Amino acid sequence: MFTGLVEETGKLIKKLAKGDAFQLTFSAKKVMDDLDIGSSVSVNGVCLTVVKKTSDEFSVDTIEETLKKTNLGYLKVEDMVNLERPLKADARLGGHFVLGHIDTTGKIIEIKELSGSHFLTIKIPMQFKKYLIFVGSVAIDGVSMTVAQLKEDTFSVGIIPHTWEETIFSAKKSGDTVNLEFDVLGKYVERIMELKAENNLQPGK
Repeated sequence: MFTGLVEETGKLIKKLAKGDAFQLTFSAKKVMDDLDIGSSVSVNGVCLTVVKKTSDEFSVDTIEETLKKTNLGYLKVEDMVNLERPLKADARLGGHFVLGHIDTTGKIIEIKELSGSHFLTIKIPMQFKKYLIFVGSVAIDGVSMTVAQLKEDTFSVGIIPHTWEETIFSAKKSGDTVNLEFDVLGKYVERIMELKAENNLQPGK
């Protein structure tokens, strides 16, 4: 469980092919403090397991399913990523509950520089629009953001200078792919309503 508040950006320093997947090695500082082999860590919003570590590097294994649903397969050596350790039970929840289970990817179609902020617009597959609500939460590459605008197949978020500078957003450009995780509460509501509808269709109900 994560919050979507990025602790630092790390750098991909090694990408080793393993069958149809990769072992990725990142350099980092802050998250290394209590990161052990077997620990979970969020990389661009994807919950991964540490399989190797040194004092300033850690490695994770990806699988084919992860690469299909995320942008991790597109990473190149020297690329920067957003990093976050799991939420502690006694920590303040400053973002929203983020599981690290990516739903789909979106494509950045516009980045507007405003007075003191940036406005990012992302195109999404239409089947996922139902999980977005105006001023609701969404995790973009692991960053907890608030939906500022919602249109047919796009949504937009406003990014304050601190978030812009402390995450990989400042390196993004139109056409880039981002990982998206929608609010888990909406998914539970959808499942409850589906089961209710199924029960109502059963004979004798």
